[in-house]
Amino acid sequence: MPPFSRRAFAVGTLTALTGCAGLSRSSSDSRSAGRVEPSGSDATDRSTAASTAGATDGSGPPLADRQPYVPFEPAFLRERVLSGGPGKDGIPAIDEPTFVPVSEAPETLDPESLVFGVVHDGAIKAYPQYVLVWHEIVNDTLGGTPVSITYCPLTGTTMGFERGETTFGVSGKLLNSNLLMYDRATDSRWPQMLATAISGPLLGEALREVPLAWSTWKGWREAYPETLVLTEDTGYVRDYGGDPYGSYGPPDGYYADRGTLFAPLHEDDRYHPKSVVLGARTTDGAIAFPEPALRQRGLLEGTTSASDATNGTDTGGADTAEAGTRLLAVYDPTLDAASVHRNPEGLAFEYRKGTVIGPDGGSYAPDALPLEAVMGYDAMWFAWAGFYPNTAVAE
Repeated sequence: MPPFSRRAFAVGTLTALTGCAGLSRSSSDSRSAGRVEPSGSDATDRSTAASTAGATDGSGPPLADRQPYVPFEPAFLRERVLSGGPGKDGIPAIDEPTFVPVSEAPETLDPESLVFGVVHDGAIKAYPQYVLVWHEIVNDTLGGTPVSITYCPLTGTTMGFERGETTFGVSGKLLNSNLLMYDRATDSRWPQMLATAISGPLLGEALREVPLAWSTWKGWREAYPETLVLTEDTGYVRDYGGDPYGSYGPPDGYYADRGTLFAPLHEDDRYHPKSVVLGARTTDGAIAFPEPALRQRGLLEGTTSASDATNGTDTGGADTAEAGTRLLAVYDPTLDAASVHRNPEGLAFEYRKGTVIGPDGGSYAPDALPLEAVMGYDAMWFAWAGFYPNTAVAE
């Protein structure tokens, strides 16, 4: 959640830059609400594909126990996959990343450079946006956990996933302008934002997610001085430090314009298309926390909502499921990021200059509330509303 001087509004003429870089968190109930359950031709596709190597031999990516809400049928989504321009692996993932400590950080990395930070399994790392914009996926290991760190510049989303024994690559395809990944064990296709396979042997399954923080190099190294940072030694020659889409600070190019390169799955004019929201989805619905309000107030709370439609043809904007999960988002001023927590009992928390006061009078860091954490990530409004047409909005 970077400062709004960089991301409040993020398409110019990018005809040569199509593609998502167009260049050379449990229940074990497998039928919980919101899961993409195969039916009809989808069921046949999955049954036929289940024998494919990698689907059942453990070489595919680890799968989540709790399925995130997906309001569309896989067949509907597959029909709306578009070519982003480059072919499969035309945008090369980084498979052998190298890291250095803060003292050896690249000169290109200035204090206000955007980084995607992660703390996981004892490892602390930062991935500069100016590197990932050219690769979109970094196949890495955090502690003992193999992961893939992913970034889609067209939707402004950065997300981490456990990858197991396989790696992820860039398919060259887009859905709702979002990066369509594939795992190299099963060739299943995964829209990054949905974290759920829409085709292949793992159709309808969800990935295990790893939380990331969108921050600045200054903020991240202040909070985690022991961090390692991804270098420009990727094995590829790219204009690291440059961004083919424009600039987040000050915002220009694609990041500043109202337009999108591809039509979204659903249009919602409540906010500027490129305004940034912190999105969260549970098994029963989705919710967006607008970042200007979150930054100003420190705390935002709301209940997820879900569409009754699953084929994408009757989104309406009004029909919602009765079930919902009460979520609380908290802003961290050091990282200029936020975390999301379940608050089913509606406990009262107070925000005081970066510290949260609980109902017991205790003080908590924004990411250490005595509540269950929920996966949340930054996204451009058009992309979030496209995937989640009946999303609740907390203001």
